[in-house]
Order: sequence, then C-alpha cells, then structure tokens
Amino acid sequence: MSDPRGWTPRANPWLVAVVVTLGAFMEVLDTTIVNVALPHIAGSLSVSNDDATWSLTTYLVANGIVLTISGALSRRFGRKRYFLISIGGFTAMSLACGLSTNFGELLLFRAAQGFFGGGLQPTQQALLLDYFPPAKRQQAFSIAAVAIIVAPAVGPVLGGYLTDTYSWHWIFLINVPLGVITLFAVVALVEDSPMAKKDKATAPAIDYVGIGFIVIALGCLEIAFDRAENFDWLNSTFIRVMMALSSVAFAFGIPYLLYRRHPIVNLRAFKDRNFAIAWFQIALMGFVLYASAVLVPQYAQQQAGYNATLAGLLLAPGAVLLIILIPIVSKVMNFVPVKYVIAFGGVALSSALFFSMNLVPGLDFFHLCLYRAGQSGGLAFLFVPISTIAYATLPRELNNDAAALFSMARNVVGGFGISISTSWVTDHQQTRQAHLIDHLSPGNQPYDVLLQQVQQGLINLGDSTQQAMQAAPGQIYQMLQTQSAVLAYTDVFLLTGCAALLFIPTALMLSSAKPKASGGGH
Repeated sequence: MSDPRGWTPRANPWLVAVVVTLGAFMEVLDTTIVNVALPHIAGSLSVSNDDATWSLTTYLVANGIVLTISGALSRRFGRKRYFLISIGGFTAMSLACGLSTNFGELLLFRAAQGFFGGGLQPTQQALLLDYFPPAKRQQAFSIAAVAIIVAPAVGPVLGGYLTDTYSWHWIFLINVPLGVITLFAVVALVEDSPMAKKDKATAPAIDYVGIGFIVIALGCLEIAFDRAENFDWLNSTFIRVMMALSSVAFAFGIPYLLYRRHPIVNLRAFKDRNFAIAWFQIALMGFVLYASAVLVPQYAQQQAGYNATLAGLLLAPGAVLLIILIPIVSKVMNFVPVKYVIAFGGVALSSALFFSMNLVPGLDFFHLCLYRAGQSGGLAFLFVPISTIAYATLPRELNNDAAALFSMARNVVGGFGISISTSWVTDHQQTRQAHLIDHLSPGNQPYDVLLQQVQQGLINLGDSTQQAMQAAPGQIYQMLQTQSAVLAYTDVFLLTGCAALLFIPTALMLSSAKPKASGGGH
C-alpha cells in the first residue's frame, strides 16, 4: 500500500494492523479483567474489598494521564520506539503484578502497568493513520474495533475463568506470552513513516507544566469518580477535595494548553468540527459501553447467584455478534453517509437498552444473553464510523494529539461509566425499596393477601402454622429486596438508554465531507 508521497511500508499494512491491535487489546482487557477477581485479591492479600479496589483505581489513574500525553511522547521517541517501550513495560509490569506477594507491591506494579499501557491505544491509532490512506481507514478501524469493543466483554469472562479455575495471579500472567509475541512482531514488522520521522526530528521539549496540570486534573477526577461510591460522593471531604483540585487544574490548564506554543497535548484539534463531535461521541460510547457491560454480569452474580465464570459468559454472545457485525458496518459505510450510520447506531443501542428494562426476577440465562447481545449489536454501528469521521477532515499534523485525546475520552469516561452505573444501582435500589416498603404494612389488602399466600405455601411445604406465621414476613422482605434490585437495574438501563439517544442529534451535526486525500498520518 503506497503513500501518496511515495512511501511504501516494508510489511503488509493489514498484518501491522493486527499486531499493533493485539497490544491495544491486552491493555483494554486489563481495564475489566480485574473486576471479577477483586474479592479473591482481597482475601489472598489480607485486605478489605474496599482496599482491593485501589488496584483498579491506581491503574485507571496512571492510564488516563498517559493516554492524554502519549501524542507528545510518541513524537519525542518515535511511534515505533514508543510502542515498543509501552508494550515491553506493560508486559514486564504484568509479570510483576502476577508475582506480587503483598498488596503494596500490587498497587505499585498496577500503577506502572497503567502508565506503560496508556501509550498503546493512541499509538496504535496513530500507526493505523500512518499505514492506511483515508479511503482504507474504515477497514483498518474495523480491526481496531474488535479489540476496543470486544475486550471489555471478554475481560470478565476470562477473568472469571482464570480466577475460578486457577488463581487471580493468572489474570496478569496471561499477558506475558502475548506481550512477548507482540513485542517481537512489532520489532520485525513496524516502521516509522517518513512523516513520523520528521515529527520526531522536530519534536519540541517536553512541556512539564502541562503534564502537571493533566496529572492533577485527570488524576484527581479519576480518583474522585472511582472512589465516590465508597466515600459517599460529595458528602465526603476527600471526594470534595479531589473534585476541587481537578476543577482548578482544568480551569487553569485548558487556557495554558491552548495558548502555549508547544503544549504537551494540542487542544486545537477541537477546532475541527468533526473531531470535536466525534470526541464527544466516543466519550459517550465509552460511558455506555463500560456501564452496560458491568450491569448484566453484576446482576447475574448479585441477584441470580452466578459464579464469576458463568456471569462473564453472559457477555460472550454479544462479543461474537460484534465480530460478525463490524465488517458489515464497514461495508455499509461505503454507500451510506457516516453520520446516518452513527445515528442508526444510536437508535439501535438505545432501543436495546430500553428493551433490557424487561428484566424480571429469575430471568433465565438465554434472555440475559439476549439483552446483552442486543446492546452489543448497537455498539457495532458506532466505533468504526466515529473513529473514521474523527480524522476525516483533521490536519495531518494534529493526528498524534487527536489520537491521544480520542483514546483518553473513551477510556477515562468509560471508567466513569463503571463507577456511575454501579452507584446508580445502589441508590435506586434504596429508593425503590423505600417506596415499596410503604405498602408492606398490616391492613394493606394486597400485603395481607400476599402474607396469607406465603404462609399457606410454607404450610404446604411442611411448616407448622406457627412456624409459617413467623417465617412469612422474612420471606416477603427477601422478595422486596429482590424486586427493588430488579427495578434499580431497569432504572439504570433507562438512564443509559436515554444517554445513548444523544448519538442521534450529534450524528446529524457531523459534516458530510469526505476524508481528505492528503489527510492522515502519511
């Protein structure tokens, strides 16, 4: 595949796309693979469940910061070298995490793993922009989409299986052989394009002040959202301080980055209308993707009594559907304007989330799989079109920074999606229970009828009348808790479905301009 200005890569671009996407897949996988193993980590390392979640928080904080500045680091070191540093460091830290013998070691290595992993996704996208001309990018992003969208679904499945079958250590150790293979493949196949070499030769000095603003703004914000539920949100002084520090850093950091001549990340990419809208859409997709991905397995484990492996398997059919649909979506984009494909994806995703509100107590495995598969089907119509339009009219020199901002939006807001959706479930369950319990009082006819039915059922099972009368209120209270939980999940599906509707108006705001022949990273 030749560059318009004469560059022909030595290796097949499609093979390069698979190799660099494998690295990104590993990194995205690690944002969700740990979730199901947290109770096992807590027990093994003698810490509380609350403390164990810091192993996820430290990763997300370091990852979100590096995602944002990865464009500058990629320019400074060269794309290939920076990708090699990232995949090598990520693999080494995965090994260190798997061999950790105490919680302090695990936190340190998880932070380092997030630091190195943060460079993989943006550099992968920048390399795809280098290797593929605008006309071929939608197919290239189809390969990337399999990793970015499927990995969050595969994470709980794989994490649950490894934890249940072996131990939590293997959720990290499994990265090692894949990382080594990817490392050698990148050495053999990937090369910097002439323009990437020019970027490296002309890269300005590192903007340490800008890095400081980003560390405080994103780090404090990530900690606040990830820990908010445990600390009771804004009722906690700690959360208020984190939010205040983040707000101040954003307030001063954004003007600084906009007016500095060579900032650590160039926010002028947002001047491009298509990129600005696509950035919002990929952030929204990250929120809905991660929020919805956690809801079904969480419901299955907490309400249906599934183990980690079975709960993770609920996501598998949706992942298969994604793999089938993404190439089809890429073909559809050849004759349907991207804006309409995204709008259709918004309709499909919101409809699937609204359909998931049919959740009832005791729902079987098939229907839970069906709900998640419908949600995954909607997501298939979003990632490739959004990724394609984001860079369609963007000046080539902004691709590095744009790829960093784009990946940051998806991952950081996706992390918020996990925290917020979990918090919504807890809050709505309490609200629903408070509302329902008003109807459970003697003298309320439906309650009296239900009480008699439960008592009779217990008598039919062999209890005495006295035993049945004593046990029946407890049975009803358990039914109340189950019903409150189900209603809470339906509420959250409603809220995420409403959020998904935002894809429709924002898609219609996109320009219909075709990608520039001279654009991109060539």
